[in-house]
Amino acid sequence: MKKIKQLVALAVSSLFSPHAFAAELAIEAQLDETVVSGSRAATRLSETPVAIGVVKRAVLERDKPKTMGEVINRVPGVYWNDLGNEQHSMSIRQPISTSSVYQYLEDGIPIRPLGVFNHNALNEINVSGVDSVEVVKGPSSSLYGSNAVGGAVNFLTASASRTPYAMIGVRHDSTAEFTRYDLGASNTWGDFGARFSYYGSRRDSNNWQEYSGGSKDSFTLRGDYALSTSSQLRATVVHTDLDSETSGSLFENDYQTNPGKSINTFTYRKDKTTRANVAWEGETFADGITTVTLFARENDHGQLPNYTIRNCPVNTPTCRRGTINNNHVESIGLDAKHQQEFSWLASRVVAGLYLDKSKNPYVSDNLDIVRDPVTGKYLSYTLSTTLLDGKRDYAVDIDNTAVFAQWEFSPLHNVRAVVGGRSDSIQYDFVNNLAPGGSPDFGAPNETRTFSRFSPKVGATYALSNAASLYANYSEGFTPPDVSQLYGKSSVPDLRPAVYNNYELGLRMAFLNGALKFDSAVYRLDGRDTIVSYAIAPGNSENRNAGRTRSQGIELGLSYDAGWLDMRLGTTLASHRFLEYQASPTLDYSGKDMPQAPSDITTAEIGYKPVQGVRVALEWVHLGEYWMNNANTVRYPGHNLFNLRGNYTFAKGWESWLQVRNLADAHYSDSASSSYSGIGAYTPNTQNTYTPGAPRSVMLGVSYAFGAN
Repeated sequence: MKKIKQLVALAVSSLFSPHAFAAELAIEAQLDETVVSGSRAATRLSETPVAIGVVKRAVLERDKPKTMGEVINRVPGVYWNDLGNEQHSMSIRQPISTSSVYQYLEDGIPIRPLGVFNHNALNEINVSGVDSVEVVKGPSSSLYGSNAVGGAVNFLTASASRTPYAMIGVRHDSTAEFTRYDLGASNTWGDFGARFSYYGSRRDSNNWQEYSGGSKDSFTLRGDYALSTSSQLRATVVHTDLDSETSGSLFENDYQTNPGKSINTFTYRKDKTTRANVAWEGETFADGITTVTLFARENDHGQLPNYTIRNCPVNTPTCRRGTINNNHVESIGLDAKHQQEFSWLASRVVAGLYLDKSKNPYVSDNLDIVRDPVTGKYLSYTLSTTLLDGKRDYAVDIDNTAVFAQWEFSPLHNVRAVVGGRSDSIQYDFVNNLAPGGSPDFGAPNETRTFSRFSPKVGATYALSNAASLYANYSEGFTPPDVSQLYGKSSVPDLRPAVYNNYELGLRMAFLNGALKFDSAVYRLDGRDTIVSYAIAPGNSENRNAGRTRSQGIELGLSYDAGWLDMRLGTTLASHRFLEYQASPTLDYSGKDMPQAPSDITTAEIGYKPVQGVRVALEWVHLGEYWMNNANTVRYPGHNLFNLRGNYTFAKGWESWLQVRNLADAHYSDSASSSYSGIGAYTPNTQNTYTPGAPRSVMLGVSYAFGAN
């Protein structure tokens, strides 16, 4: 903690006395990168008073990421952890968790409706169809609504190429028994352009980890049509079909001695998702552009989850209980916005309306599970005819209506100010198909619940020079209870929306004609009524409002590109703490660090191009130690991973690559938690659970591309 405070103090000092540092800048260097996620309109990064990380197409094509996590983890302050077959949890200015504190977007449209958040939502993204990724860190509810608390991740789909283009690629990892195929084609004919991108992967069950096979097929089809010189039409369809075995986590002894083991033999996850949108954009007034997007979603998520398997009421070695469920979502919506430029104060107004109507039927049944007392494996299951608790059959109509506006203006020379806000109204119309009242186990009676909130934002940037920019930002975020948090248990919990206040200072600089760039931010994020999942025992948890929380830290990013040599460093030092959290009359976690909240996260890479067409890079990924439980009595020590990448363009259009992950073959866990409350007996082998990380693996790939992308 002392180290964090020292570094925060150092960063604050540099933020408020940057002129000596700025004097060393090359006068011609520019912070001219353009982003769209900070204000929902194309804006220079130097005039955006919010921390934004960008991963461009050139990096995606060069590094050939296996998962989306390998893309966004290079952004300082962002950590995506691998739970197997693209399942994941996230940390952006929050502890690593599955909580609904992030907004995941595709071309600015949420990929899931409000109230049906899923921490695995990024497995619905087709990485082959992505042009770039923008990560807005900190609350963004003033633009993107609720859940955009820790941050918003916006995946921008690739538009059509100007000339004919086609590619095919294949890669294979023998340790994970993972094979991936990529196909793409694009062209423009006059005023119309189209792009098709396909991603397919197969993972055999017979790999380093038992029962971890799976498959994914995903395609993106996008068309762009120029209606005139001042208006255009865009249509996009994204479909993903994922079928995954779920190996689950391990208890202490198995994790330490046999990390490739899985005690599961039948758990699964099956996702089918389709998203479609049609967007029109045109100049409706002089210096004014209007964008209207109609969108639709369909998501069918079925699973037999390993994480709900629990002991029977009368605990015997062979008896376990579990669940099987299906969560379906259908949505239609409208996103309309207008941006207008004014000469007065060089100002711009961005305002709009968002409508999202979704239907969310959900069915869940209980299972009787047979366990092998010798191996600990779960062998088989049948539908339970006696257990009623947890059985669900309901439908929720979700209506989300919002209006938003943002005014950007320059009150002084070199100063750009931003004032904005968004008003959200969310209504859940819940219908219980199990005749509530017939049994207390069948859940809540029919009801309608409404949540509403206005989320403001105030910020400003100050251009210290043409290569340095200072910014300050205050923003609010909020997240109402999800449908599953309210109606997934036997009774409706008394949950309140969580509200967050964010205070932030940042500094961006460029050196050496823009070859060297520095980015920093200091933030404090105060939460009230934070919704947490409280682990009662493995497989048994409930949602609670945690009182007050505080997350604070510093994010530093440094990158250098000389052509033949490139380097990047991203690090965050943070503290995440319960200020007030009385979990029960006997359990008070006030003043404790939140679980799964690493003290520091760092990624660094150095790349070298010895000759034309060859690049070799070494990456370091460091995850700091963290507490595994609320009581701060069980600790995960953190880990260090090294990854090696090599690319070779050996003929026109042909490229091969080698990737060695976990080069040092470290033993580590992607996720570690403990249900030990701090009171009573501590039994690591029944309370501590780990998701084992993959051992050293080698991936080989080759691709051929025709034309310019």
